[in-house]
Amino acid sequence: MSELPVVVIGAGPQGLAAAAHLVERGADVIVMERGDGPAAAVTEWGHVRLFSSWPELTDAAARRLLEPTGWTAPESGYPTGGEWVDAYLAPLAEALGEKVRYSTTVTGVARKGRDLTVDGGRKAQPYVVHTVDDEGNDARFLARAVIDASGTWTLPNPAGADGLSAVGEKRASEQISYRIPADVEASGGEHFVVIGSGHSATHTALRLSEVARRTPGVRITWLMRRGTVKQRFGVVADELPERAALGGRARKIIESGLVDVITDFRVAEFQQEGETLTITAENGKQVADVSQVFVLTGFRPDTSILSELRVNLDTSLQAVAGIAEEIDPNLHSCGSIGATGARELAQPEEGFFIVGAKSYGRAPTFLALTGFEQVRSVVAHLSGDVAGAQSNQLVLPDTGVCGGSGDLDEKDNGASGVCCGAPTLLQPQMRPVAVN
Repeated sequence: MSELPVVVIGAGPQGLAAAAHLVERGADVIVMERGDGPAAAVTEWGHVRLFSSWPELTDAAARRLLEPTGWTAPESGYPTGGEWVDAYLAPLAEALGEKVRYSTTVTGVARKGRDLTVDGGRKAQPYVVHTVDDEGNDARFLARAVIDASGTWTLPNPAGADGLSAVGEKRASEQISYRIPADVEASGGEHFVVIGSGHSATHTALRLSEVARRTPGVRITWLMRRGTVKQRFGVVADELPERAALGGRARKIIESGLVDVITDFRVAEFQQEGETLTITAENGKQVADVSQVFVLTGFRPDTSILSELRVNLDTSLQAVAGIAEEIDPNLHSCGSIGATGARELAQPEEGFFIVGAKSYGRAPTFLALTGFEQVRSVVAHLSGDVAGAQSNQLVLPDTGVCGGSGDLDEKDNGASGVCCGAPTLLQPQMRPVAVN
C-alpha cells in the first residue's frame, strides 16, 4: 500500500497544514474539499474576527512551503475569517496545486472489500474513500492512510435543551438561524432572540445591540440555560486580549438595557403565532412575539462518513477517546490542554486519524495552534518518524478556566462563556448594520 496516497478530508486550516507537512516529507497526498474553493467553512464566517493573532494562525510547514513563492507571513493583528483565507489559506491551497480537489464531498470511508463487521484480512486492505462531486458523479479513491480534518461547522447544535430539536424548531426554520449574522435588517417593533451563552452567542447579542441602538422599538432578548449575568461575564484571566474584552462589552449592553437576559431558560418548544414565534422553556417560562431567533449553542461532529470504520470516540464529548480526558472543559481551558499528538489520536484502524475541531467533538476548547501540532505529529508518525511524532512542540496561551465541574452546560459547549471553540473563538467584525 506504500505507493498509495494519503487522503486528507477537508481543505481548511488543519487539512491544508497536514498536506503541507506531507509534501515536505515527500509523501503523495490528495485533499478532498466539499466547497468550490479552499477553506469553505471559514469563508462562510468570513465576516467574523478571530481571537487568535496572526502568529498563532499559520503552520510552520505551510510557511516553509509558501515562502519560496514570495509570500510573507502577516506579523501582527487579528484577521477576520475572510482575511485569514485571502492572506494565508488561499495562497497555501494554490501552492499545493492539483493536490487539492474541490467540489468533492466525502460520503464514506472504509477498508477495501471489508465492512465494519469483517476481521479477516482487514489490516492488510487499503482505505477506500467514497466521494460525490457537485454534479452527482460518485467515485472511489484508494489510500494508505486517511486524515479526517472535516471539522464540525456543518452540524450546529439545535436549540432544544436535551440536545435534540425542540418541538416546532424545524417547522420554524425560516425564522431560526444557527450562525453569527453578517448583516441584520430590522424595522421598529421587531423582537430578536439569541439562544446560547458562549462566545458566538455573545457576538450575536453585541451585533444585534447595534440594531437596537439605531432603530427605536427593536427588542433583543438573550436566553441562557443556567447561571447569572455576573457568572457569565465576570472578570476572567485570559492571555487572548481580544477575547478578554468580550465580557466587558457584553456587560455594557446588558446594563444599558439594550439587551434583556433571561437565565434558567431551557428551550422546549417553538410555537407559531401568526408571523411571530413564542418560545417555551422546560419550566414553562415563555418569550412571545419573536421575529427572528439566533441559535448559537455550539457544534458537533458528523461521524456518518465513518460508519464502516472502527473508531473510538468518547461517549460524552464525541471526541477522540484518547484525548477526551485531556480536553474535558470541566477540567481544562484552551491553554491548559497539552499537546494531543499521533499517539493520543490513534484509532483502532491503523493509519486513520481525526484531527482539528472534529477531534474535540463537542468540547469547545480547540485552538488553531492545537490543530497544527496535531497534524505535525500525525504526519511524522505516518512517515515513520517516531521521535518526531512523540515530541511536543506546542505552546498555548493561558486562557482561564473553562467552567469547572457543575458549571459546564454540555450542550452550550462551555456555558461559562470563557472557552474558545471553532469558530466560537471568534469576534465579529463590527461594521455598519443595514437597518430599514
